[in-house]
Amino acid sequence: MSSVPESSSAAGPGGHVTAGPPASVTPFPGTVADGGTAAVAGPGGDRTSAAPAPGTGPTSLQTLRALDSGPRGLLESEAEIRLGRTGENVLPARRPVPWPRRFLRSLRDPFTSVLLCLGLVSALVSAWGTAGVILALVGVSCLLRSAEEHRADRSAAALRELVATTATVVRRASDDAPPLEREAPVADLVPGDVIRLRPGDLVPADVQLLRSDGLTVHQSALTGESAPVAKRALDVPDPALSGAGPFAQPQWCFQGSSVTSGSGTAVIVATGGATRFAAAHDGRAGQRGASAFDRSVQGISWTLIRFMLLTPPLVLMANAALRGRGLETLPFAVAVAVGLTPEMLPVIVTTTLARGAARLARTSGVIVKRLPALHDLGAVDVLCLDKTGTLTEDRPVVAEATDGTDRPDPDVLRWAAVSALWTLRLAELPSADALDEAVLDAAEECGPSAAEECGPSAAEEVDPEAYEGVAVLPFDPVRRVATAVVGRPGRLGVHTLVTKGAVEAVLDRCAVDREERDRLLALADRKAETGLRLVAVARADRVARAGAYTPADERGLTFVGLVALRDVPAPSAADALGVLARRGVSVKVLTGDHPGTAARVCADLGLRPEGRPGPDDVVTADLVDALSDKELVRVADRATVFARCTPEHKARIVMALRAGGHTTGFLGDGVNDLPALHAADVGICPRNAVDVAREAADVVLAEKDLTAIDRAVLAGRRSSGNIATYLRITLSSNLGNVIAMLTAGLMLPFLPMLPAQVLVQNLCFDAAQLAFAFERPAASVVRRPTVLRPRDFLRFITGFGLLNAAADLATFGVLALALHNAPGDGGETAFHAGWFTENLLTQALVMILLRTGRTAAERRAGGPLRTAAAGLAAVGVVLPLTPLGPLLGMSALPPLYYLLLASVLGLYAIGLTAARRRYERRHLPDADLVREDLVREDEEERAGR
Repeated sequence: MSSVPESSSAAGPGGHVTAGPPASVTPFPGTVADGGTAAVAGPGGDRTSAAPAPGTGPTSLQTLRALDSGPRGLLESEAEIRLGRTGENVLPARRPVPWPRRFLRSLRDPFTSVLLCLGLVSALVSAWGTAGVILALVGVSCLLRSAEEHRADRSAAALRELVATTATVVRRASDDAPPLEREAPVADLVPGDVIRLRPGDLVPADVQLLRSDGLTVHQSALTGESAPVAKRALDVPDPALSGAGPFAQPQWCFQGSSVTSGSGTAVIVATGGATRFAAAHDGRAGQRGASAFDRSVQGISWTLIRFMLLTPPLVLMANAALRGRGLETLPFAVAVAVGLTPEMLPVIVTTTLARGAARLARTSGVIVKRLPALHDLGAVDVLCLDKTGTLTEDRPVVAEATDGTDRPDPDVLRWAAVSALWTLRLAELPSADALDEAVLDAAEECGPSAAEECGPSAAEEVDPEAYEGVAVLPFDPVRRVATAVVGRPGRLGVHTLVTKGAVEAVLDRCAVDREERDRLLALADRKAETGLRLVAVARADRVARAGAYTPADERGLTFVGLVALRDVPAPSAADALGVLARRGVSVKVLTGDHPGTAARVCADLGLRPEGRPGPDDVVTADLVDALSDKELVRVADRATVFARCTPEHKARIVMALRAGGHTTGFLGDGVNDLPALHAADVGICPRNAVDVAREAADVVLAEKDLTAIDRAVLAGRRSSGNIATYLRITLSSNLGNVIAMLTAGLMLPFLPMLPAQVLVQNLCFDAAQLAFAFERPAASVVRRPTVLRPRDFLRFITGFGLLNAAADLATFGVLALALHNAPGDGGETAFHAGWFTENLLTQALVMILLRTGRTAAERRAGGPLRTAAAGLAAVGVVLPLTPLGPLLGMSALPPLYYLLLASVLGLYAIGLTAARRRYERRHLPDADLVREDLVREDEEERAGR
């Protein structure tokens, strides 16, 4: 044990702490900006002469003097002053984002940016009506997105309050008052505070140890190391540490680390944004590549941008060459480009995703912190997760207890239970160990009343309560064993050491020869390959003593036997895996467990692996290390289980899956899952995950359950399906109109539509398109991952756009036939009215008939889209007949036109239906499976309500 004595003078005379400004400490030699030697700043920021030896960092006493603190802690009043000066101990990313910044950040959306540019161009050519409408749509979209993200941030903040993290801090009420330990919110900690660290604690800030007792910490969130690191207080400079990096310094613990064993007392040297974790956290957050939503939106955006950039020059050049028109056609050219753009897309996307996220939060307790992540959930085709707590229960069960010859032996279970009981009672553990509880449950079932089943010795000796606990050496990841020292009934003067833990670690402490050791290890390997988790048990008698027991006493033990445990599959796991498989989501297990254990669980649940390590079933971390990135892409695509994974392995596997074209989700709940949460398209965690995991995740589940993930995936696909339907229908209709307008502009002696008419038409269509955000998507949409692929969209809109253009051009013939006798300007205004009516009627037809993947019952059912289409058609027929018609340059049409138009629309509807059915046969799943999914979803929704 290393320590700074409580009576140390580091806190000034009598332990007094002045109310001066808190000191700053430069703890890591060679890391300061100027590259010089680290120095310690005294009170008020003045450099002291107590500089540490080169390469070692300041000692405990030097740090306490620099921070104007001491082992007895700060005064409460001084802590309040420092809190006001330094601010709360929270990551910068957690601080509320101001509304103006949130609003401006929404403008970075590619579609919104395109619309904003079009609005500005429209204003430059004096098309004020078009510019006003477009800029209003941009504003509405940004407001909706900002409001929904603000709601998600508030929900996440509420979650943090529900599981508020605290730390044990040592403070005093006055100079003469004794120091008292109390739980304080982590946000209230300040530099100079003295805190206690115990197993299971998260290190709340960057600290330097003052005292330590067997302390080890897990700092994989910062370094990626899977093994805990031993830490100790440094009372004197250690030249051996010269040149070591900050994370290798034994006296420093960092925010984001977690205590795995031992205990310690430390002084805080940095909080909030000044911590190493804040820098690493911000950096990792920025490393995530473009998500599935980002890639889809960017691809479609650039396709539209190319079309829009080409359209105005083509219109101007064609009109100048064939009609001799000049810049007077520029507003029309801009109106054509605007007509190609899905102006409502940002509003539709934001509204659809916001409604889906709100519904998930209301019905399933799932919080979507980043709106596009809901689309990413719908596009996920690979879900990566650990098995514990998701595929299996958190608590294993004992399968057997055998001696060294692999024969059942109740003494093995008895000694394991003795060790488990007194470890739980005497050790300061943050929570009961699941393996210990499983052993005690098995021992209780094999109590005195079960002597016939458990063996002849069970009746009198299996009860661990008969022993008297003396001392305990808790489990730590370095030793990989735990030892309980007990007094046995009727044996005075004798203490028995009972050690259990990893098989290899226990055998290293046993008095066995090499041949026997190899035999027992081979036996354990055979058992592990069948999926069992093994705990070895050994014991030794020692003469009773009053002195403390240490790990050095764990020598010369007698091997007792092996306790085999198995994981129990979660009740809902098999059904949930089946549902995810039907939805096209592959599950891959990334675990630190033995390959055999992981493979056994997956096989029990119906996943593919059969337990033989190799690239086609179970892949170990050693194989991952040996593969290049390109080779890992192929292996990751085939394999289902990855065993013995460290945090770095998990992140690399996730990135390999993404590089292979998969949209990947990752479910994690610990600090060791941070790299993979950032690497995935969408990071998912349960609400009881560690604080930093919840901050890194895009989606927070009410519970760690695959059923909740399935509901979130369904919500994502529903939202994405509505967005995809809107895009297909709108872009194909717009493309057809643009082709027809360009053709008409070259054939007619006048503009086919006036800019004001184009604006009104777009407004009517935009208003009707809002219904897409409220439409229930087809059952086929939720059957497979929904990805907005630009190439697929281009093929779809080209085919159906040409069909739409054919209907528009047929309308030219109808108008020519119906208006061939119209005098003067009457023919022009009637043409505008006829094409205006036909455009809105064809768009209404497209909204109804071009919704792919629907059953006959779904098509007959009413809904917001049918109502909107009916309203759009009514406006198209009635508006030219109202007093507003002449104001817009339109006049009444003869009855013959409506008869001929009905024929054209009928033929168009037949052609549209035939083309849609052909598309569905080639691209959509079987109709019977679609109907089964629809029935199942309705049942699940009713059950959820």
